[in-house]
Amino acid sequence: MTTAAAPHLSPDQIEQFKTDGYVIVDQPVFSQARFDALKAHFEQKLVEWERTSGKSPEHMDTPHFADPKLFDWLLADEVLDLIEPLTGPDIALWSSHFICKPPRTGKRVPWHEDSAYWGQVLEPMDVITVWLAIDPSTPANGNMRVIPGTHHDGYSAYEAVEDPNKEVFNTRIRPELIDESKAVDITLEPNQCSLHHAKLMHGSNPNTSDIRRCGYTMRYMPASCAYRPERRSIEGFDIYLARGADRAGNHYGDPTKVNAAWVEANADDEKRRRMKSLGH
Repeated sequence: MTTAAAPHLSPDQIEQFKTDGYVIVDQPVFSQARFDALKAHFEQKLVEWERTSGKSPEHMDTPHFADPKLFDWLLADEVLDLIEPLTGPDIALWSSHFICKPPRTGKRVPWHEDSAYWGQVLEPMDVITVWLAIDPSTPANGNMRVIPGTHHDGYSAYEAVEDPNKEVFNTRIRPELIDESKAVDITLEPNQCSLHHAKLMHGSNPNTSDIRRCGYTMRYMPASCAYRPERRSIEGFDIYLARGADRAGNHYGDPTKVNAAWVEANADDEKRRRMKSLGH
C-alpha cells in the first residue's frame, strides 16, 4: 500500500501567494496516521482545557509551550517543506494556536491582520501561517475568509469590537476599510491547509451550525527575522529554530522541554502542575 506524498507548492501557488497573500493546499498535509494522531492529541487537550481553563476553546493559544509533543507536527518535514519556498531554507517557528469554534456558539474572529498585534516585535514582519484543518471548515461553520492582496500594507486602523463576549479579539479593522465583496472563503477538508501572510486581512463568521470548526495555526518566519522580546509584554514567549541556521542573532527555545518561564508567568500552581505533566 502506497502513501501519498506530502504536498509541495507549485510555481503557480508560489506566485499566487506573492500576489494574493494566501494559497489553499487541497491535498492532505500529513499521512492519515500522523493526522489522526494529531487530532487525537488535540481532543485530549480540549477535554482538559474545557475542564480547567474557564475559557472558550477559541483561545487555546501557544499550546506548544506547555506541551512539547506538539513539536512532532510543528517541526515536521511535511510542513517545513511546504513553506520553505516562501521563507527560504532557514526557518523559525513563531507560534501556534488551536482555534476551535464549538457548534452553535463558536465566536466570530473579527477582520484583522496578525501583524497589527506583532509588528513591533519582529523585524521585518514576515510571518506565514499554515492553517491546518482539524475539522471540515466551510461557510456554514465559520471558515476563515481573506481579502486577497491586502498583505502589501498590514497595519490598518483599528477600533473596539461591539461585543467582546462574541468576538475572539477585542479590536477589529475599522469597517470602512474592509471591502467584503472581495472576500474569499477558505474551504478545507480535515488535513488540508491554507497559508496566509501575517499582513493579510482575514477573519471569520461565528459558528452557528451543528458542526465544530477547529484549525491548528502553525506560524513560521525566515530565521533572518529578528525577534525583539524586550518590546513585548508577554513574559517567557519563546521562538524555535525549525530548520537551517539562525540569521538574526535570535535566542531560541528548546523544543524538547516545557517552556518553564512561560508556564511560571501564566499559570497558577494547580494548572502549572498539570501543564508540566503534559510535557514529561
